[in-house]
Amino acid sequence: RNHLHAAGHICVLKDAFMYESPTEIANLASADKFDAALAIHLYKGGRLLQGSRIPFGIIFGGTDVNEDIKCEEKRRVMGAVLGEARFAVAFTVKMKELAAAEWPDARKKIYVQAQGIKTTPSETFDWYRFLQNADIPTDTGSLHMFLLICGLRRVKDPLYLVDVFSDWHRRDPSVHLGIIGPAVDPLFTSEVKEKVKRVPGVHLLQEMPQDDLHAAMKRCFAVVNSSISEGMSAAILEAMDLDIPVLARNILGNAAIIKHKETGLLFSDAQEFVVLSESLMNDPIMEREIVTRAKDYVKKHHSWESERKAYQNLVLRL
Repeated sequence: RNHLHAAGHICVLKDAFMYESPTEIANLASADKFDAALAIHLYKGGRLLQGSRIPFGIIFGGTDVNEDIKCEEKRRVMGAVLGEARFAVAFTVKMKELAAAEWPDARKKIYVQAQGIKTTPSETFDWYRFLQNADIPTDTGSLHMFLLICGLRRVKDPLYLVDVFSDWHRRDPSVHLGIIGPAVDPLFTSEVKEKVKRVPGVHLLQEMPQDDLHAAMKRCFAVVNSSISEGMSAAILEAMDLDIPVLARNILGNAAIIKHKETGLLFSDAQEFVVLSESLMNDPIMEREIVTRAKDYVKKHHSWESERKAYQNLVLRL
């Protein structure tokens, strides 16, 4: 929305979960006299634009081409939506190739545009109160705080590291893992809450405004990603921009933006996560080199300004 407003367009954001059918969106478009639409996620957003009377584009989310494509009905719907779309955006070449392999006729309309990020850490964020509210010791001299930032849903797999991390915390009480993000799946969120209650060293934290989240990231030791699949994690890119090392599960979406031991660390199982984390804690030179290279990578490949120009040009295709 920010990018489109900057180009002089009026852009209204709507949550796809608020709507059940394309008819509702058609009525909305007619009532508000929208000229075009841009859907995020080929299935969740795109299915609502099937048969749309206004032109539309699609931004792949990640779970659409990585996970939803495995369901025959969703795959059929996504193919139909992609056929109608004026253009589609993939965050990586690999994501484009996955979609193009499934829907070859759409290849020429799929553009690759990496996410652009901008970090805005709050200057008034109270780190000590944040730790107190989470029942985490405020002796920051010895604290190693890891943050796992994700919407609470199964594909993000926030429980993947919990048991091994808790065992590590028992051996080394300085390490703590905070899980923070919106409750996307209420049933799964309850499961996460129950699990976290039983494991020392792991904390389910209150969701917070982005500026405060960025400030919390700046104070933590590392940012963690344990997803089963990813399109392109904004949290990883934001951590890189904030000079915080990243430890991420070795999956396609993460490996597309992290070069192991160059711009971050990739782990294939929970035990390897602990080994890599300990090596990072014990080698400040390696940590500093990874952080420096990661920051340079984000500046070069994930510029907010470059993303703005790309989307402003793409919207002209509508």
